Amino acid sequence: MFDVLNSKRPKILVVGDFIVDHYIWCDCTRISPEAPVMIMKSQKEDKRLGGAGNVYANLKSLGAEVYALGLVGDDESGRFLKENLNASLLVEKNRKTPLKSRVLSHSQQVLRLDDENDFNTQLEDELIDEFKKIAKDYDAIVLSDYAKGVLTPKVTRALISHANTLNLPILVDPKGKDFSKYQNATLLTPNKKEAMQALGVEKIENLEQAIKQLKDDLGLCYSIITLSEEGIALFDDRLHIIPAKALEVYDVTGAGDSVIAMLAYALALKIDIVKACELANDAAAVVVAKVGSVSVSLDEIRNLEKASFEGKIKSKEELVKITQHQKVVFTNGCFDIMHYGHIKYLEKAKRLGDVLVVGLNSDQSIKRLKGDLRPINAEFQRACMLASMYFVDYVVIFDEDTPFELIQFLKPEILVKGADYKDKEVVGSDIVKKVELIDFEEGFSTTNIINRIVNDKKN
Repeated sequence: MFDVLNSKRPKILVVGDFIVDHYIWCDCTRISPEAPVMIMKSQKEDKRLGGAGNVYANLKSLGAEVYALGLVGDDESGRFLKENLNASLLVEKNRKTPLKSRVLSHSQQVLRLDDENDFNTQLEDELIDEFKKIAKDYDAIVLSDYAKGVLTPKVTRALISHANTLNLPILVDPKGKDFSKYQNATLLTPNKKEAMQALGVEKIENLEQAIKQLKDDLGLCYSIITLSEEGIALFDDRLHIIPAKALEVYDVTGAGDSVIAMLAYALALKIDIVKACELANDAAAVVVAKVGSVSVSLDEIRNLEKASFEGKIKSKEELVKITQHQKVVFTNGCFDIMHYGHIKYLEKAKRLGDVLVVGLNSDQSIKRLKGDLRPINAEFQRACMLASMYFVDYVVIFDEDTPFELIQFLKPEILVKGADYKDKEVVGSDIVKKVELIDFEEGFSTTNIINRIVNDKKN
């Protein structure tokens, strides 16, 4: 997958409400004697791209060529955006460029102060004309609506209509109760609360029915509802739930911006929508583990996918792409009941190369080899137990009686087996450069464990 993501730099246009995020980092050591409030001592402050600007920053961090279209006021925040965006930013009289100041102490946000004036733009025709001039040069378009008066119904409908005539994916991060202005977009990314408001319900009783209704009512190609810690719900021709992958949550600021940025990046490269949602989940997981409006990179997503043990279970086709130009060590087995002997064996195998790939016999393969009473644990459970070990890089399940076809497909450099294979034929030895035999830890065996359990039960 990452070879596709790195295959080209997609060109993406971001239109919407560009905001300045102002962070004031403070230290708090006491309570004021004047009122029950904290006394904050400022340590540092910085400004970042916020709102649609955070979508822009995420796309740029992912590697896209990004251009921004929007409005600013003739003020300090507007000048900051002009200096930090590759953009066409129309200056509107009497408009305050939105500024969100956040006060943080010990990485916790304690106050937010917004400086803005919300009104719909009078420059609708100018925005639409500029969009029509440049839209054809891009692979995807993002409308980032923060309800600051840029994406009016007139502007939004005109932009979506023109993008559709160009056959360009146009993705919308929506705001408000009325989603009708987003009619015929490629997809929207509302959270659960926003979806409930748009549907006019206090609770989503049936997720599949609700998400399909949004798709049908708005004429979307794909319907999406982000589910916070539960992940992403997607409806194309059926409902998919893509589980979240967040390991630690420090700050959810900007997570939605990262989701839509990753979706736009993936769709611009014509990646399947389900895989795009999986990548978007990864992007959100990276962002919520940081503080403030931050960007996510492909390297961070790649590292997260590797860190999540379920993400280490791969098909043989994926492994061929992932392990190119690396010294691959391969071993295989049933690994039905994991024990200390397995752990030491795999740890030693990892030291022999760059990447350790473990071929795992499927349930049907084990039944043919060991009888109908085996395996004790199902193949996915066994794969997860292997993948959870830090020294196992990837796990691949095979259904044949021997790993010969898998080894032939993967062509690892080193094949590892137990020392009991000395003077025996090792399947696949004629394919690899080297066979390494590793001593097992004495006294550890799955068969012995099972026999002991059975005998203890009899006694």
